[in-house]
Amino acid sequence: MKKFLSLLLVLLMALSLAACGGKDDNKPADQTPPPADNQTDSQKPADSNEPAAPADPMAELVAAAQAEGELVVYGSCEEEYLSAACEHFQELYGIKTTYQRLSTGEVQAKIEEENGNPSADVWFGGTTDPYNVVAAEGLLEAYDAANASHLLDAQYRDADGYWYGIYKGILGFMVNKDELARMNLEAPQDWQDLLKEEYKDLIWLSNYNTAGTAKLVINTMIQKYGHDEGIQYLVDLDKNIEVYTKSGSGPSKNVGTGECVVGIGFLHDGITQIVDNGYENIELVIPSSGTSFEVGATAIFKGAAHPNAAKLWIEYALSPECVELADDYGSYQFLVIDNAQQPSQAADFGLDPNNVMKYDFEDAKNNITTYIEEVMSALGGGDDRFQTE
Repeated sequence: MKKFLSLLLVLLMALSLAACGGKDDNKPADQTPPPADNQTDSQKPADSNEPAAPADPMAELVAAAQAEGELVVYGSCEEEYLSAACEHFQELYGIKTTYQRLSTGEVQAKIEEENGNPSADVWFGGTTDPYNVVAAEGLLEAYDAANASHLLDAQYRDADGYWYGIYKGILGFMVNKDELARMNLEAPQDWQDLLKEEYKDLIWLSNYNTAGTAKLVINTMIQKYGHDEGIQYLVDLDKNIEVYTKSGSGPSKNVGTGECVVGIGFLHDGITQIVDNGYENIELVIPSSGTSFEVGATAIFKGAAHPNAAKLWIEYALSPECVELADDYGSYQFLVIDNAQQPSQAADFGLDPNNVMKYDFEDAKNNITTYIEEVMSALGGGDDRFQTE
């Protein structure tokens, strides 16, 4: 009897187990959870000790900049490049970006007048001498840019992070070959040649008070010849100057037409006139005894209304996304970050970014304001040749 009851109990248990298994016959046999690395936060156990993923600083900066929603740029590079860079920044990040094109001297004067309450957030393009002046006056905001790691050399940034370089331009002469031939004159080959009487009223330079290019010329002559001799050189050169243009690129824009026969300025501006505007009558001259160079820069204004958008602009300006736009819009400077493709045009015209004199940035930074005053005093003040419009 006991044996019969035991068999009956086993049979009932077997039937019960079979009935339970039949409810899930269509499910896959393996119902193990995915590996922990693939679990979503809701799948992970509440008491998981796994550390959270580190925050992305650039993503956080982008989000903060987008929350501000706006950026205002003062640009001292050529307007076509400035416009393209601002439009691309707006497209990339959805931040409303407006700009105004001003010479470096004009930006300096405007920022000094606004004195810590700037009407723009960032400065883009133009030589570093005016940047150094306003930095010393406490009107730029230091920023430790991540993309500065791509700069080719320490000379292409301010040591304290007040500005960063975006390009390098070579100082030289641009001459109208047709006009020189008509006058039976040879092209000047060096700085001292510009003092010859045969070039009287044929030379254009930019205004020392408004153009960073002209400020670089002052520093170059003082560093090349010494303080007193450098200022005297500029006094002697003045006798042959016909016009001092407001902007540093002004002389280059008038060489092809013949209005200016010999222009002093950056040779990439001459390349623009040849390549983009078809003035094949322009010849570029690299001074035979040596010349200097500009570092075109970008910076944040102290007191900027949109500080995060301004920081994001600096990162953008130090990226191929920005600087490789330059040669698409007629700006053929050498680029100074290691992950950008150099414009072929500068090399095609024989320019070498390393074939320049050693430039004393510290002397320029500390003394350019005094040098301008000394030069203008030696010239007897401005006259109608010194354009401001």
